[in-house]
Amino acid sequence: MIVCVCRAVSDREIRSIVDGGAGSMAEVREVCGVGECCGKCARQARELIHERLALRTVQEDSRAMNVC
Repeated sequence: MIVCVCRAVSDREIRSIVDGGAGSMAEVREVCGVGECCGKCARQARELIHERLALRTVQEDSRAMNVC
C-alpha cells in the first residue's frame, strides 16, 4: 500500500527501512523522503515505524530469553 503519494513510498518500504536499522521518523525520512512534501502521510508513517520497532523489540527479547 502506498503511504506517501508524493514520494511513492509504500508500507513495505518503510518496514524494510526500519528492519535495516532506522529507529525514528527522521531516519526513515532521510532514506526515502516520506513526510517531506505535503505531510499527510506523516501520521501513518510514524504508526508503521512504531509498530515495526515494537515488533523488533519483541523479537530481540524473545531471542535473548532463548540464549543458553
